[in-house]
Order: sequence, then C-alpha cells, then structure tokens
Amino acid sequence: MTIDTGMIQAKRSIDLNCDFGEGYGAYTFGQDAALLEHVTSVNIACGFHAGDPHTMREAVERAAGAGVAIGAHPGLPDRLGFGRREMAVSPQEVYDFTLYQIGALQAFVQSITGGTLRHVKPHGALYHMAGRNPALAEAFVRAVKSFDASLLIFGQWGSELLAAADKQGMLRVSEVFADRTYQQDGKLTPRDLPGALLTTPEAALAQTLAILTHGTVKTTTGLETTVQGDTVCLHGDGPHAAEFAAKLRQGLESAGVELRPPHAY
Repeated sequence: MTIDTGMIQAKRSIDLNCDFGEGYGAYTFGQDAALLEHVTSVNIACGFHAGDPHTMREAVERAAGAGVAIGAHPGLPDRLGFGRREMAVSPQEVYDFTLYQIGALQAFVQSITGGTLRHVKPHGALYHMAGRNPALAEAFVRAVKSFDASLLIFGQWGSELLAAADKQGMLRVSEVFADRTYQQDGKLTPRDLPGALLTTPEAALAQTLAILTHGTVKTTTGLETTVQGDTVCLHGDGPHAAEFAAKLRQGLESAGVELRPPHAY
C-alpha cells in the first residue's frame, strides 16, 4: 500500500494509547507485553470492568518499566459485560465510581514509581455515556479534578466530555480511533453493527494517516467527516492488537510523525 505523506507536517506528533491490564483472577486478556513495545501511553483497568489488585500492580510495574505514560481507565461495575453495556447510573454514582477507581490505581503508581498518574480515560459504555450526556460528563470531570487537577482527561473528538473539561478548566486530550469505524455524525459505529471494527492493520494505518493528514475520516456511508485528535486509541483486547500496534508505529514514524506521550491541547 502506498501512503501519501506529503501533507503531514514535519513536526507533527501523536500519542498512541491502548487499554491495558484488562485481565483478572486467573484470566488474561490482550497482548500487554507485546503492546508495550509500540505504544506511548496505557489506560490501565481499575477493577470494575476488569482488573484486580494483582493485575493492576503488574500492569503498573510493566508500564513503568517500559517508560510509557500511565493513565487510569475507570469503567462501569459490569465484569460480565466487560463494561460495554450501558447502565442507568446517576451523576453522583459516576463521580463516586470514577474517584474510587482513580484512587485505587494511583496507590500502585505512587508505591511503584513514586510518581502520579498522567491521564484518565473512561472505559467502554461510560466513555460513550459521558461523551453525550452533559451531566455525566460534568460528574466524571469533577471527580478527576477533585483528585488531581493536573491530570489530563482523554475524550472523543467533539464529545461532551471534552466540553466539560473545558468548562471546568481541566487539561484535556482529544482522542481518535485507529481500529474503529466512524458514522457521518463523527461518532463511532456501535459494536453491535456490522463493520464497526477495522480488521486489518493496513486499514487502521490508512485511517490514522488520513486523520492526521487531512483532519477527516471516511465514514460507513462512504463520505467523509471532520475528526481531529492528539492521541490515537488502539484497543488492546483484539486478537491482533500487537500486529496493529507494530504496523501503526512503523507507518507513522515512516511518515515523519513523532510518537510521544500525551500533552494537553
């Protein structure tokens, strides 16, 4: 595949993030060790949708050893649904869930690295609920701010989550997706619809480069819509996640894009 790199700015940089540490008990998911070779930040499950004290500790140790930025990935309390099923939760519950999970992960980060988390990104259904519901977005951001106002908040381009971060004076990073398809309104294609996932690393790289180059993405309608971001998400639980990550890193660096941990924009 030939990639047109002519329009990519020479000093353009991007963060490549992935979900991380999403096993629990005797169960292991994802390809964490292999992913660490390619990503620049990780979102570590905090015990609700996945993760437990042991996997959280191991995830922090691995991420710290690899020198990647560590973020919290709080989700809904739904292990059976992997946090991807929406629940009827109130803003106060979102606040409590978020604060609880950030605190749990920060305990390991402080103990192991002597430092602090870099960012917070809601997981799954919580991500999408907070992305479109201003009250839930406000509660999520308020929880992060009450814990540590210096933390970055990851949210989807154009979402209520980023708007809430702006309103509360929080640093935020706009996120786009390498391995998910988009609808014409700029939202991700729901996972229960055909074509929600990109199935080859070549397609993921082409989509990511199109976003960085033109600020647009081809939607499921065949038309394009505006999408911009400063961190690219690759889902770590896919069967070929490490292959996707390697292809993305190689392709982006070959196109003159620097990969580095997230900064506020």
